[in-house]
Amino acid sequence: MHARMQLGGPSWTVPLGRRDARTASQSAANSQIPSPASSLATLISMFSAKGLSAGDMTALSGGHTIGFARCTTFRNRIYNDTNIDASFATTRRASCPASGGDATLAPLDGTQTRFDNNYYTNLVARRGLLHSDQELFNGGSQDALVRTYSTNGATFARDFAAAMVRMGNISPLTGTNGEIRRNCRVVN
Repeated sequence: MHARMQLGGPSWTVPLGRRDARTASQSAANSQIPSPASSLATLISMFSAKGLSAGDMTALSGGHTIGFARCTTFRNRIYNDTNIDASFATTRRASCPASGGDATLAPLDGTQTRFDNNYYTNLVARRGLLHSDQELFNGGSQDALVRTYSTNGATFARDFAAAMVRMGNISPLTGTNGEIRRNCRVVN
């Protein structure tokens, strides 16, 4: 069973036969995946460069409903951003000092082990942990979609699943490049 389903998330049909690379590239990840400090314009541009829409980006960002972030990735937000709920900032500052404690973890949303739409509810309440998260709800083009997702978990789940399929179709390897995995978690 897929981890997202075990955590309450949607399921989707994954097309078979995709060729995966045999190695990973940290430099490619660092240059092609937005940083936690990204602006909305950067997020939209980086997803667009991969053929994904702003709506896809907003839906896929909902993956942040699961998991944790290191203090170093959200320190600037909790100490310097102004579009943040004051009590939320105070709570996060208690475990993420202005200096030091870089590896200390905080949940990306209050239900970090359950796939739900709480991530979007947090954004509407100005409780996005990462600067890049809060950029989705900050007086910009994605505000209406974030509001929709915050009140309609089924719409978020549907859009997330569809965007995952589109993301899975980005730049597929062809010919003899890469391999079709017997187990998606490890090289053959």
